[in-house]
Amino acid sequence: MALPDIRNRMATPAIRRIQEQAIGSLWFICAIFAVLTVCFILGYLFYNGYPAFVQIGLQDFLFGLDWNPTGSPPSYGILSLIVGTILVMIGAMVLAVPLGIASAIFISELAGPRLRTIIKPAVELLAGIPSVVYGFFGLVVLTNWIRVSFDVPTGETWLAGSILLGIMALPTIVSVSEDAINSVPREFKEGSLAIGATGWQTISKVIIPAALSGITAAIILGIGRAIGETMAVLMVTGNAAVVPEPIWNVLSPIRTLTATLGIETGEVPIGSLHYNALFAIAVVLLIITLLINLSATFILNRIRHAQTGSAEIKRLVSQDTSVQIRRFLRYGFLGMVLLLVAVAAGILPCLVLLVVVITLSLLWKRISPKSTQKIAYSCMFAAVGIVLAVLTIILLDIIVKGLPVISWEFIFGYPSNLGRAGGIFPAIVGTIYLVIGAIMIALPIGIGATIYLSEYTREGLVT
Repeated sequence: MALPDIRNRMATPAIRRIQEQAIGSLWFICAIFAVLTVCFILGYLFYNGYPAFVQIGLQDFLFGLDWNPTGSPPSYGILSLIVGTILVMIGAMVLAVPLGIASAIFISELAGPRLRTIIKPAVELLAGIPSVVYGFFGLVVLTNWIRVSFDVPTGETWLAGSILLGIMALPTIVSVSEDAINSVPREFKEGSLAIGATGWQTISKVIIPAALSGITAAIILGIGRAIGETMAVLMVTGNAAVVPEPIWNVLSPIRTLTATLGIETGEVPIGSLHYNALFAIAVVLLIITLLINLSATFILNRIRHAQTGSAEIKRLVSQDTSVQIRRFLRYGFLGMVLLLVAVAAGILPCLVLLVVVITLSLLWKRISPKSTQKIAYSCMFAAVGIVLAVLTIILLDIIVKGLPVISWEFIFGYPSNLGRAGGIFPAIVGTIYLVIGAIMIALPIGIGATIYLSEYTREGLVT
């Protein structure tokens, strides 16, 4: 019996090695499948979009102002679509960034444990609302409010799209920023308070700079949400392929790249120039997103290097130029806000706001640290109040208008009269099937790719 035992012991390492190689190969297949899928999608986009670049011409396609594929003759200029996408994104970030960061600071540093357990889930609840629900709310409530408040023919405008996308980006910015602020070591805060700094001085001078990389990542993710959104933007922006005149007219209807794809893809003849032009739009949208992600990666790496001192980085600009750039961005942000106020409310409110800003900037340097802290804390309280008020309005509108018409027939019935009556049971079943199928495909492949990247590879440029 001794000889078989020896053979078994000798064979065990070999068997384990084979098993380990087989498992590693399985995880590698999962990882490479995900990569190949992305490459296939990119290749398919470029393959179908290339004929449009050749036949239309790159300059006419990118810089043409008229998008009218069904006209006579047809025109395929997408500059108005690019401008519309950028304007909606800028407007959304003007709204979402200050509210999101202020709310994150409040949740992390000012709210007590009980209040935090209420506010953070409430804010994250905004992320769980489907895009089409946001779009329906914007179409029914927001656009009517804009139409009545500003006395315009229609409320489907750039302003409506920016407000709606800003609301949709809020949960991402708040959640990621709050996690970044919480990750700052408590010793930083305690050390600042120990030398006599106020709470606001500690937050603004110590905690926020230490969490800057995470906050920057939150803003970039918010920008990505604003650029990639389709359904909600499609429902509230008016979908007019024009450049606003003047460019800061927030009450002008516009159209984005994603909305164009959503509107026209299902109706275009396959293989036509219009069909190829839509794929070319997808390529342009992909390039814009890629440039934003690469810029974000570059900025985050420089912030991390500056914070940790882990590597000597070469300055692209001098210190004086860097200060001038920050001043330009600060004044540019203020100018954008003033333009939005001027268009939305008139010149007089804009001048009043400008006077208030100048007065506050002059007084800010003269008031005591305690007074500064009170003002800052009041602003953060107001930001959280606005976010919670938005959530309350959306939920109340949905519940008040939707709950009374829900019945067993509505849930378990079948649609009739071309969907204008009857129930939604087939839609519910179809949604469940779609979710289950997506999870069955994505979950094992995603987990396998994650295991391979974390356990079988070294971190580098490729991985």
